[in-house]
Order: sequence, then C-alpha cells, then structure tokens
Amino acid sequence: MEIPEAGRVGAESMARLLGNWSPAGRPSAEALHSALRRLVLAGQLPPGTRLPPERELARRIGASRNLVTGALDRLREQGFVRSRRGAGSWIGLPPTAGGTADSGGWYPPREGESINFAQATPAAPTEVFEAVERVSEEFPARFHGHGYQPQGLTELRERVARRFEERGLPTDPDQVLITNGAQHAFALVLRTLLMPGQRVLLEHPTYPNALEAVRGVRALPLPVPMVEGRWDVELLEATLAQGAPRLAYLVPDFHNPTGALMSAAERERLGDALRRHRTTAVVDETLVDIDLSDEEPPPPLAAFAESRTITVGSASKSFWGGLRLGWLRAPHELVQRMVLGRAAIDLGSPVFEQLVLAELLEHADEASRRNRARIRCRRDCLVTALREHRPRWTFTLPEGGLSLWCHIGSRRAGRLVAAAEQRGVRLASPGRFAVEGDFEDRLRLPYSLPEDRLRQAVRRIAEADGSLTDSGASDLVT
Repeated sequence: MEIPEAGRVGAESMARLLGNWSPAGRPSAEALHSALRRLVLAGQLPPGTRLPPERELARRIGASRNLVTGALDRLREQGFVRSRRGAGSWIGLPPTAGGTADSGGWYPPREGESINFAQATPAAPTEVFEAVERVSEEFPARFHGHGYQPQGLTELRERVARRFEERGLPTDPDQVLITNGAQHAFALVLRTLLMPGQRVLLEHPTYPNALEAVRGVRALPLPVPMVEGRWDVELLEATLAQGAPRLAYLVPDFHNPTGALMSAAERERLGDALRRHRTTAVVDETLVDIDLSDEEPPPPLAAFAESRTITVGSASKSFWGGLRLGWLRAPHELVQRMVLGRAAIDLGSPVFEQLVLAELLEHADEASRRNRARIRCRRDCLVTALREHRPRWTFTLPEGGLSLWCHIGSRRAGRLVAAAEQRGVRLASPGRFAVEGDFEDRLRLPYSLPEDRLRQAVRRIAEADGSLTDSGASDLVT
C-alpha cells in the first residue's frame, strides 16, 4: 500500500489508500470520515500532506461531492484537516497529541481562534466561587476516611432527590447515583443494559456525544425524525412497536439542538408506549433548569413511566461544566447494578466537588433565577443580531436551553463552517447532529457567550456567509 510523503497526494493514490472504505457497499460521510481519520492516525497521511480537490476525490472513489465535503468538514472540525482559501486543504493533527479519541466537539484553543461557537457551555457564575469558599472552610472537618463514594455522598443524593420531589416525582436518595457528568451517566447505562447489535432509538437530530456513545458500544442507532422541530409521537410509537429498540435516548426538555419542549400530554402518551413496548428510556435533563418561559413546566417523563425510565442530569449547564458532576435516577435494583459495574470504569466522583454541588443545590433558587435572566438576555441578543445581519435565516424561538437551530436557506452549512473558522469563529458542523444523512441547511448557534461576543460572532458569520453567496457557492449541489 502506497504511503505518500508529506507533500501532495493525488486522487488516485488516495483511493488506493482508502481501499474498501465503504462497508457493505453503503457509502456515507461517516464511513469516509472514519477511513480518512484512520489513515492519519496510522501515519499513512502525514501532517502537511496536501489533499486532492474534493471534486476529483469524489469522482475517483465513486461518491458524491456532498459526501466528500461532509467527511472533510468533520475532519476540519476535529483538527485533522486544515484549509485556507486559495491554498486548498492539507492534513493536520489536533493539538491534543495524536487524536487518540474523538473530541466530541470539545476543542482545545488554537492559535488565532477568538470565538468558540461550537460549544453551548456557559462560564461559571459567581455562585460557584462562593460555594467553593464556603466548602473550603468546612472541608478540614470532613477530611477523614478513604474518600471513596461509589454511589455518591449521601447529602448530595438527598438534595438531588429533593429536586425531583419538587417537580412532582417522589424519589428515594438510594435511587440516585452521582456520576462524572451526564455523559458518564449515559455511558454507565449503555455498559449495563446494552449488548452490541441492539437498537437504540434516538431523535433526529440529536446530541452528538450521545450518538458517539451509542456507536462506541457497537449498538445500532434507530433515528426518529423531528417534524418541524417537534416530536411526532405517533411516529415514535410506531418505531417502538416495529423497531423493538432496547433503549431510547430522549431530550424532552429544551431538546439539543432544536430547543423544543415536550408537552405533558406528549410525555403521558410516550410513557404509555414505553411501558407497552418494554423499552427503557434514558431521559437527558441536562437543560431542564434553563427554562426561559413563564409557564408551568411539564412533569418529568419518568412520572409517566417510572419503571421504564432512567433520568440523567448534570451541573454543567445549571452551574459550571468544570465541576464535572452529574447524576442519574433509576429504579433501586438498576442503580445497584450500575454501582457494582462502575468499578470497571472508576471508583466514584471527587468528594470536594460533590460538596460544592451540594452547597449550590441548597441555595439554587436565587442562583437559578439570576442565571435564567442572564441567559434570556443573551438569547434575545443573538436573535436581534441574526435578524439584523441574516434576516432570511429562520428559527423557532426556544422556550429554554442554550441554542437556536437555524435554517440558513440552502445547503451550504459545511462550507459556512469552514469560512467562519477562517474569520475566527468556530461553529459545530451540523452533520454531527445527524443520526444519518446530514443537515447541510442548518446551523446550531448557541447563546451562552456574553452579548458583545455574540454580536461579534454573528457579524463574522454573516461576512463568511456573504463570501459564499458572492462567489456563487451558496447553492452548490452535486
């Protein structure tokens, strides 16, 4: 097999290196992305290698140009491919040395990058620092014993349970397991309940890291499309009946990326379907506290199908991602199974951070009110900036969450992601939210940054989009 020198690789040589990159004869951007990434990590495409033009590569490997563009866009997003107008594209490596794991959208800073619009993650409010100070004063008195708490500190589990109680879902603290974030909680569930080859129902679009976790355990994603940015409960019921998924991963509270909120009636109907078809739902409530409306929130989905629901939550959006803490709520027996199985992954979450989170939850009401007011202002700022600079883009104003799911009018999102990066704004590739296919007419735009940064980001994105429109590339379809 030919190994090119760092220089230039032609389309024919690239095709030979890729070999049978399309398993079972079903070409996809995901398959091409994975094959190219393996070549980079194996050293067969060294950093600095110039890549052939997309059109030539697409013709040589028998794929559409859109497919090749989608694969390269994701590699650009992860740092494995670099591009510059007039200079083409070449192989790079992420600054995190070797790219041994998919970054999942969490990027280290790069030289010249000024605005990270790929992550919907707010900075820590002052309440976190104040809680750390209070816990620091008390910590010496607690500094005894071995420090391992596989299920989590009792007082933190009690406060998490109380939050469920206040939302109408009676919860025993022994039904709560403290984890290292909601993603860690989901990984524990997958490890405990799933075998390779079993199906997992997911909304389409969905949260990218959850999709990566499903694929990582060799399960089969079973997508159910959102219709006009909302759930089609009849379609969900039919998929549960016909597809017989082992698990369902759902984000009913300010869905990521669409921002939709599932109604109480929809939850009741879905809960009944989960029970009838014996599917366990993993309900991601990471964004449940970012409620920007004045309406009474619907009950947790678990209130309608408790025996068939595992609820995961996190401190990352309500307080700060740097705490790296989350939780799951499940039936007692299942929690104990996950506590026992957790030893193969870790031995518990850090005690100090658990004490900080317990302190934050004890005084959460006022902090949450201030946080929602701050985020509401940022959402409105982003909306105003978009209506000024990109009035033809459309979106549904979300009642909560941290992002807008924008329809940009034509299939140019991948090119716009690359053009915006050249202007110092990093965007999430919309293809990452797709269970299958792509979302080339969509962009997720978060409103977690301060207002001045939001306005600056929109101006730069508009400039990038204008450059595509001016060059006639905005509606390019092959």
